[in-house]
Amino acid sequence: MKDSTRAVFGMVVVAVLLVAAALWLGRDAGGGGRTVVRLRIWDQSFVSAYRASLDEFQRANPDVEVRITLVPWASYAQKLRLDVAGGIADDMFWTNLYEDYADSGHLMDIGATLGPETPRAWDPQAVTQYTRSGKFWAVPQFVDGGTAVYVNRDLLAQAGIDPAELAAARWSPDPGRDTFRPLLRRLATVAPWPYNAANDFQSISLPYLGSAGGQLQRDGRFAFDSPPGRDAFGYSVGLVADRLSPSAADTNTSGDFAKNAFLQGRMALFQSGTFNLATIAQNAGFHWGLAMIPEGPAGRVSADNAIGLAGNAATAHPEAVKRVLAWLGSAAGNRYLGVDGAAIPAVVPEQQVYRDYWARHGVDVSPFFDVLRGNVIPAGGGAGFPAALQAITPIFDEMYLGRIPVPDALARAQREADTAAAQQ
Repeated sequence: MKDSTRAVFGMVVVAVLLVAAALWLGRDAGGGGRTVVRLRIWDQSFVSAYRASLDEFQRANPDVEVRITLVPWASYAQKLRLDVAGGIADDMFWTNLYEDYADSGHLMDIGATLGPETPRAWDPQAVTQYTRSGKFWAVPQFVDGGTAVYVNRDLLAQAGIDPAELAAARWSPDPGRDTFRPLLRRLATVAPWPYNAANDFQSISLPYLGSAGGQLQRDGRFAFDSPPGRDAFGYSVGLVADRLSPSAADTNTSGDFAKNAFLQGRMALFQSGTFNLATIAQNAGFHWGLAMIPEGPAGRVSADNAIGLAGNAATAHPEAVKRVLAWLGSAAGNRYLGVDGAAIPAVVPEQQVYRDYWARHGVDVSPFFDVLRGNVIPAGGGAGFPAALQAITPIFDEMYLGRIPVPDALARAQREADTAAAQQ
């Protein structure tokens, strides 16, 4: 081999080694020998809050660097499942349906990792949600709070409805006791759509089912096909049929249809959660406020879902992950998620930070909290739950379109949901 050839060959080898080293360092370590761990989330709006919290963590832990991975919600669940199965998932990741991962040994045992006393500061509903088989599987990050009703006060005034009337509204399958539907009929004189009944699992289905006295699951099986379930879904589907809510042809194909209609001033009452609060506060061009959801035969009942941060059992850096999880589950680390009103922190004492932020902006968020003082309906879970929801959704879509009678739809959906869950 000629000297010139050897020189070129040597340069190529060095270049390859440098690229390989750079890739290795980018995967396992940062500048200055820091250990790099990755945290996966699905919502861009949380990046700045997490970055502020993690920057404080890194100042106290200069040997660890935390990088945030953003995977959009539309592809999050599928990509996470594939990445976990392939052993390439991030060191930590958001989850709300974690049971399959816990049962298959893919999650860190949080109780064993952080200590059994750690959950005491966290929201009790979140602790219940992430407890399975006597073990705790994720560090709660934020809770949705309960469901409330966003109110276009201008339309309410045009319809001659006093806010106290709305606060006392009651839905019932008995027309003689129902005061909510008559109120919606009055709102129909001033708005194209008075309300947003739809196939919306968290904001409509669960509150109506719970306030009818029903349950989503019982003893590991679905239980919504029941007399209370038929009352709940019969009522909400009836609102669509009576044109007191948008057509299911619109809401089935766009989860944002009702929210956009409210923001456009075309919907008087929009029943939803805290996850839409910032958007409405920034974009509503009319006077608006919050009210409690209508009372049902069993009172006012809402779900209170929580998002947790799971530790990947296959992480190459368990000690670093432990320190990050401990920080993000602490009051000091968790409070950043509530400082700008983005979410309700899961650490209970820090939830006041969220309330204070919105109070400064003239918004009374108490309906999201007050509704949880009574009964709470669990949002569901268990191995195979995502597959069960996939089985339920198209059947409920057809039910809201009026193509399948409510009793038939509930029976079929429950049967197929149990079958789908059992096959996972």
